[in-house]
Amino acid sequence: MQKISHNVKPGPLNFCQVCNSKNLKLIINLGKQPLADTLSNKKTDPRKIKKYPLKLVRCCNCSCSQLSYIVPGSEVYHKKYPYRTGITKTLKEYQKKLSKKLYSKYKLNKKSFVIDIGSNDGTLLEGFKKKTKILGVEPTNTAKIANRNGIKTIQNFINEVLAKRIVKKYGQADLITATNVFAHMADLGTVIRSIEILLKNNGHFVLENHYLLDIIKDLQFDTIYHEHIRNYSLKSLLHLFSYYKLKIIHAEKASRYGGNIRVHIAKDLNEKTSINVKKLLTIEKKFGLYNNFFYKKFNKDVLKSKKMLKEFITKIKKKKLLIVAKGCPARASTLLNYYNINVKQIPYIAEQPTSLKLNKYMPGLNIPIVNSKILLKEQPDYVLILAWHLWKPIVQKWKRKKLKSKFIIPLPKFKIV
Repeated sequence: MQKISHNVKPGPLNFCQVCNSKNLKLIINLGKQPLADTLSNKKTDPRKIKKYPLKLVRCCNCSCSQLSYIVPGSEVYHKKYPYRTGITKTLKEYQKKLSKKLYSKYKLNKKSFVIDIGSNDGTLLEGFKKKTKILGVEPTNTAKIANRNGIKTIQNFINEVLAKRIVKKYGQADLITATNVFAHMADLGTVIRSIEILLKNNGHFVLENHYLLDIIKDLQFDTIYHEHIRNYSLKSLLHLFSYYKLKIIHAEKASRYGGNIRVHIAKDLNEKTSINVKKLLTIEKKFGLYNNFFYKKFNKDVLKSKKMLKEFITKIKKKKLLIVAKGCPARASTLLNYYNINVKQIPYIAEQPTSLKLNKYMPGLNIPIVNSKILLKEQPDYVLILAWHLWKPIVQKWKRKKLKSKFIIPLPKFKIV
């Protein structure tokens, strides 16, 4: 088996992390940007905010896309990392359905052992609680929230030493999950080798991540930020796992974050591969995911979307109308920083009252993040939906609450509802 290095160091990355090819092409350059989930506690001079290059490139060999610059994981996933899965109703319901589906598919029971890597506040494991033995692995302080809620969680980054300790104390896992984290680790080889250690011989590993096809097709440039080191195609994932004693047996598309890929992986290399794998590869090829034209059009359309929103904001500001923003996912930082929309255009971002981001400021822009109850009090003329991939339930919720504002959906096609 070919020797490939899947761990990369912080700093410039000029080869493919999956196949190590140097045949890389630029997809988009979003300039220098701050870390999306490192929020300020007070207004800060934008010139003093630490920024890093944010360029996405693609490998012409295996079709993986990745950042051209890697920020140290300890900086990105600091202890006060503010993201929480459980505060978003639609995501909580999604994770509940996923746990139910996996419990049934893999015929788990009370003796089964489920590990979630990058388990955040334990929302996914909540669905397995009382049905199986569970364990979370999470480096940030959201691990403390999970533990308070009865979800046993180790606060640490996954690695081979920790994996061996877990096996010694709890045994090997029947199922390992990693939802929206498998693109985030620079030490990818360490993570996969840890999974090999943790997994029973007949066990399964299920990962979910943003899907490169949907990112490009639906203009989701705002999913590009320093946490997301890689964006996978199925072709690139097949390439990746070919270097390990693990086998992709099933692949499917799902609805999380405006389109994601869910891949099922077996430790038993003789396990049968579903027809879905071949079908999804065919779809990738048909869409032109391996062709340069697909990416050139993406770049052109992103510039067009930027122009449309900027011109619209300028027009309504001239009319002395009030425009604010709603929702503060990490992707909001990419969109606002790339569009250069600051506190002069958007006076605040309204966020859920349970969010860890409340009373902080968007990095580099000084836009305050405030309790969303302000929307009903102020009734702004326009509300820019930054979590636009969830715009339908957000709009429905606020219309039920009698918010009279018009809603701006910036992507994939600019519209007012």
